[in-house]
Order: sequence, then structure tokens, then C-alpha cells
Amino acid sequence: MGNLCSISVSCDAIISRCQDCTARKATYISELEANVEALRTAMQKLIEARNDVMSRVIVAEQQHMIRLNQVQGWLSRVQLMETKVGDLIIKDSSQEIDKLCFGGFCSKDCKSSYKFGKKVSKMIKAVTTLMADGANFQVVAERVPEAAVDEIPHEPTLVGLQSTLDKVWRCLAQEEEEDRVRIIGLYGMGGVGKTTLLTQINNKFVDTPKDFDIVIWVVVSKDL
Repeated sequence: MGNLCSISVSCDAIISRCQDCTARKATYISELEANVEALRTAMQKLIEARNDVMSRVIVAEQQHMIRLNQVQGWLSRVQLMETKVGDLIIKDSSQEIDKLCFGGFCSKDCKSSYKFGKKVSKMIKAVTTLMADGANFQVVAERVPEAAVDEIPHEPTLVGLQSTLDKVWRCLAQEEEEDRVRIIGLYGMGGVGKTTLLTQINNKFVDTPKDFDIVIWVVVSKDL
């Protein structure tokens, strides 16, 4: 003989759940006008918050700082949300509100009004979440790290200068402490390429940094 399994389901529980579901759906319709206005107000507040954050970003960037990635991401999401809300309210809200009847408690097209009302309700929550995220920005930008070396434009390499450049660079690139060169002097007649050589040495530090925290280029004139 097989086992007999009996499942008992309360009719009251089923009816209660159905009533709750129906009530929620009805709320999307009965509160449609109020929710559309609430969405419009929430979006306006979000735009104002976005403008405030953007003003702080502009001031920071004028001080040679760069905006944080999370700030840029938030600004992009707000822009996208502004477009979505605008499309929803401008294109569809008037038509859906015109479908309401019996003082807004019912609709001539319940299915359409329900779907629209649910979409509006979800969008209010999304806008509120974005608003809360933007309120957490204590800092909107950070300072750009100073470059250790400023690359300097230079004339094409003169004939025979490459070997001298290699020789100087080998002196600067010594790995052993006792072999490292502390001072290098470049001398020669005017026009032989001293400045060009020094410029190339400076620029090599851009791609191949050594044990220097910073490279300083100072022009000392004849008068000095």
C-alpha cells in the first residue's frame, strides 16, 4: 500500500492574499495622479542636487583637480534618469491620467493604468535612491599627481649625438651604489648640441624613471 499525503490549505489565507494583491494593484491606479506629481517633484530635487554637485566639480577642476569616478558615474546615472522620467511623464502621463474615472479610483483601461502606475512607483524609488547616493559625496574631486618629469620638445638628434646620449645614460643608470655618478658635466662650443642632449636625457626619465623623485629643469642665463 502506498502512503497517503494530505495537504490542507486555508481558504481564508488564499482570499487574504488575493485581496492584498488586488489592493496593491488598485493603489497603483487610485494614487496615479499623486504619484506622477511626486515623481515630478522628486526628479526636480534630484536635478537641483545634481547641479549643486556639478558646481562643486567645476570649482575643483578649475583648481586642476579631477572628478572622482564615482561622482562621474552618479552624474551619468542622473542624466539617464532625467531622460527616462521626462519620457515617461511627457509622453504617457497625460494619456494615462485621462483614462481615470470615478474620481481617479478606477480606469477605463485598468491593465494599462496598472502597468503605468507600477512603473511610476518604481521610478520614484529609483530617483529617491539616486538622491540619497548623491548626498554622500563629501569629496567630489582629487588632486592630479604632479608629474616627476616635464617632457620638453627638442630638435631632431644631431649626427653623432646618440653615442654621447648612450654614454651619459649608462652613467645615470648604474645599479650599484658605488658605481653611480653624482655629477655629469656637459661642455662644448655653442651649437654642438649640449641643450639638445640635456633635453633628451630629461625626456628619457618620462618613460624610464630611475631613483629620482623629481627632475628639475632650470635655465641659467649668461647674466646669472
